[in-house]
Amino acid sequence: MSSINSKEIEKFSKIAEEWWDPDGKFKPLHKFNPIRISYIKENIIKTFKIKQKKTPLNKVKLLDIGCGGGLLSEPMCRLGAQVTAIDASEKNITVARIHAKKNNLKINYICSSPEKLNSNKKFDVILNMEIVEHVENIDFFLKSCSKLLKKNGIMFVATLNKTLKSYIFAIVGAEYILRWLPIGTHEWEKFVKPDELISLLKKNDIHVKKVDGMKFNLMTDKWYISDDKSINYIAKFIKN
Repeated sequence: MSSINSKEIEKFSKIAEEWWDPDGKFKPLHKFNPIRISYIKENIIKTFKIKQKKTPLNKVKLLDIGCGGGLLSEPMCRLGAQVTAIDASEKNITVARIHAKKNNLKINYICSSPEKLNSNKKFDVILNMEIVEHVENIDFFLKSCSKLLKKNGIMFVATLNKTLKSYIFAIVGAEYILRWLPIGTHEWEKFVKPDELISLLKKNDIHVKKVDGMKFNLMTDKWYISDDKSINYIAKFIKN
């Protein structure tokens, strides 16, 4: 069994060269990044009771799944985390390695899916950010991810809710009207409701701690954490 969706990998491989262009096809992710970084950092510090310092994630073993060009891997590395980052697209991994080398960042980039990683190696933190809506078998994918997480480790999942509102805003609005994303980036059928995500992870002894909405403010041109989970949401889970 595999969690890799070849069509999705091909889709992102075609535009891999644009990962680090803030005005390119990944512009929405560049705008998304500050709030994601802040949310992840603050929740890791709070959960692991880390004292604030210049590199607060020092010694934290972190796995970034579906890392793309490394937009989250690099900030996590700068915050002190020992980062392993995987992606099923060889092109994405090549772009990520080149960019990290250029910035003198030590990140262990691997072209792989979670089920192919050695499950004897466990991580303190796993990031599944904007990836679950692109995998082939979400149940198998999350089961594979769960095996890689240490006891009391944190898993962050960010994705799109399966609602009429998410179809209107994330697909019709973002792809067809505003052209923020290439048409076909998302398939509404693959969006995941929070309750479904919580249920799938609970089967693997990973339990939800909090679910927050994420909204974009057109006036400020920034993302912020919200109570509204009807389109984008981010969740924090802990492994028992």
